[in-house]
Amino acid sequence: MAWLSLKVLLVGVSFLGCLYPLVDFFFSGETRGQKPNFVIILADDMGWGDLGTNWAETKDTVNLDKMAAEGMRFVDFHAAASTCSPSRASLLTGRLGLRNGVTHNFAVTSVGGLPLNETTLAEVLREAGYITGMIGKWHLGHHSSYHPNFRGFDYYFGIPYSHDMGCTDTPGYNHPPCPACPRGDRPPRSPERDCHTDVALPLYENLNIVEQPVNLSGLAQKYAEKATQFIQRASTSRRPFLLYVGLAHMHVPFTRTPLAAGPQDGTPYASGLREMDSLVGHIKDRVDRTAKENTFLWFTGDNGPWAQKCELAGSVGPFTGLWQAQQGGSPAKQTTWEGGHRVPAVAYWPGRVPINVTSTALLSVLDIFPTVVALAGAGLPPDRRFDGLDASNVLFGRSQTGHRGSSFVCDLVKKDSLSLSRVGLSQVLFHPNSGAAGQYGALQTVRLEHYKAFYITGGAKACDGSVGPEQHHKPPLIFNLEDVAEAVPLERGSAEYQRVLPKVGQVLADVLQDIAHDNISRADYTQDPSVTPCCNPHQIACRCQTTSQTDVSTSRDIRK
Repeated sequence: MAWLSLKVLLVGVSFLGCLYPLVDFFFSGETRGQKPNFVIILADDMGWGDLGTNWAETKDTVNLDKMAAEGMRFVDFHAAASTCSPSRASLLTGRLGLRNGVTHNFAVTSVGGLPLNETTLAEVLREAGYITGMIGKWHLGHHSSYHPNFRGFDYYFGIPYSHDMGCTDTPGYNHPPCPACPRGDRPPRSPERDCHTDVALPLYENLNIVEQPVNLSGLAQKYAEKATQFIQRASTSRRPFLLYVGLAHMHVPFTRTPLAAGPQDGTPYASGLREMDSLVGHIKDRVDRTAKENTFLWFTGDNGPWAQKCELAGSVGPFTGLWQAQQGGSPAKQTTWEGGHRVPAVAYWPGRVPINVTSTALLSVLDIFPTVVALAGAGLPPDRRFDGLDASNVLFGRSQTGHRGSSFVCDLVKKDSLSLSRVGLSQVLFHPNSGAAGQYGALQTVRLEHYKAFYITGGAKACDGSVGPEQHHKPPLIFNLEDVAEAVPLERGSAEYQRVLPKVGQVLADVLQDIAHDNISRADYTQDPSVTPCCNPHQIACRCQTTSQTDVSTSRDIRK
């Protein structure tokens, strides 16, 4: 009888007293046939204009530009939320935060994470016979059963949250600068409020902390090595695989490392962009050498650039949110302006995804889950509804239309109680509040075809320190996105506004009704200092000695 699920062997006790898994890449029985492999790469805080093929002023993404020329580039692709944890939760569940429970970021001391009754993409694919690996930033809960190894990933190597949420010995560039971890008995300097100095940033391999503090200067290289090892071992095992890579780039802090090729006099941001591009290039090269014809590689971002970081923030391209900028505050990360959630996206699959194609289809990070599940021949989790759609027709060049009707009423599940006859087959996305104005997760911005309606604006900090005033709009501000800068809303008395307004109200009412009748989850956002990752509580900042990490396939008990 073939082994259809990956064996996770408990092979030892770490120095923390935890059991950790050893991935068994081999199995008996039939081979995988034509099941595709999947590599999903998620950049952090990368602007739409940071991709060279999107914005001519960017010259630092040669590998991504080449991948776009060999595949499909999406120019109307959106994050599911405009901050870290909610965006990642939606990628792995295909559901908005009002459904999956993750509406804002988890903290270093968070007890909970992505609710355990939510089914992740990794869990679905593992049940379908896939090897599953995750490398990089997780940020969906690190304590107990919220760790990636318990959420469907057979192998994990990475950091549990953003790399500015713990001190390091190589803090790099940040705005404002943060101090290095304290050593010995020396107390930490009084840092800015946003700096973490009490506990060092940990690096995990499976359930083991293998380095604390992380050496940020070598982190990208380690990610490249672990990703290529995973791809190589999985490919030679004759099993299909899912690899999810959560990059640290382009989140602050930045540091120059050997991967960052290019002019030595470049800005820290440009250097970081080149490093990220090189890391993506390493992963793509390994795919091309081992499983090119049978591997779908999808690159995108979690949200737009963090404007309050000034010169350390990326480019929104033409999506400058001028209406908000004129009011004060940021129109980028944390907001629902285009600069906050319109993100770069590239799909690559030789022989399947047509080459050198620019797609204008309205798509979202929410679509990754149902698309990958469909391509893998797996089944969607029952008894819940999804906000993403299967984008296969777009990917394979058969359609230029993404979200049709209310995005939650796709043919993934039956919803006999809803009717969209009054709206027709309009293209719709809903953008949740993500830390700027309004209640976390609330759907107060609606994209309808080429129109966008805001029921609330303001609340995010700009580089100059200004925070736009929170403003509620009843009736909503509506922009025609032919005005890409979102500079001037439609006149409320105009025929165009009056034609769009009832449609916006109807699709918003429909999705809220749908959510009210759905099987929704609630995340535990309570905090307890005792759950802070710490490999040696007897040392200041939890500092501990490290050894070199192990090969993906042969990890054993790692001793300090």
